[in-house]
Parts: sequence; C-alpha cells; structure tokens
Amino acid sequence: MKCPKELHVHRITRKPMSWHDNLEEPADARFLNLIHHAAQGPRKKYPEAQTENQEIGWDSEPLVDPERSDRRMNHFRVYNDITLYKAKMWSLGEDDRHK
Repeated sequence: MKCPKELHVHRITRKPMSWHDNLEEPADARFLNLIHHAAQGPRKKYPEAQTENQEIGWDSEPLVDPERSDRRMNHFRVYNDITLYKAKMWSLGEDDRHK
C-alpha cells in the first residue's frame, strides 16, 4: 500500500545484529487507516470546527459576492496631484517629518 504525499514517514536505521529489527511484519490495516486519518486536515476529518482556534477561517467563503465594479466595497488607489507629489518625494528619499 502506497502512502499519500502528505504523510511523511521518517525511517529509523536498523541495527544489523538485532533479531527484532530484522523480522518482517505484515502491514496492519487498522494502524494504516489510523495513520492516514491522522494525516488529513481538520476540514476533511470533521464537519465543523473542534476548537476556538479552528473557528477562525473555517468558513472561508466570502459572505458577499465581490463585485469589482461596486465602489462601496472596493477602495482602489486613486492618484491626484498631491498624492503623486508625495509619492515622488518619498521615492527620492526626502524626509519631511520635521516640516
């Protein structure tokens, strides 16, 4: 049985003279299912958040459909004379904190 990419198994080197490290054991299906279940993310394991920390971001769909043309929801960067002037001053490295 091949392990999924999310499950990272770290192998420990065997001791060549140890009899119990050289025994071949059959794969335990219950143990493998337990490992695969533990490797899944919380959204795949549970129908709802189990802790308060999981509640943040559990429902990631936006509450309102984003319309790019709606100016109430989208505040685009607007350039006019004063903002262009200050942007040019800051790009030149002038510091006017004391003015």
